[in-house]
Amino acid sequence: MDIMQMGSVTAIVVIAYLIGLGAKNISTIKDEAIPVIVGMCGGILGVVGMFVMPDFPAHDILNAIAIGIVSGLASTGVNQVWKQAKK
Repeated sequence: MDIMQMGSVTAIVVIAYLIGLGAKNISTIKDEAIPVIVGMCGGILGVVGMFVMPDFPAHDILNAIAIGIVSGLASTGVNQVWKQAKK
């Protein structure tokens, strides 16, 4: 994976992170559901990225979904690192 492919995956992490922040502000969504939400959104974004971004690292649907889900879940890790760094 070269640096250009890393940028397309990073975009999914950032978008999923923002979706997670939005979900956190909705009082009816439990905190335990947020990783599932960002994972599912990441999977969808992975498929979209495969068709839209020419340098996307996956060339088939299953790999695109897997990359998207992992990227979406990585946004949860980014949030936890940020929270722990503030303590």
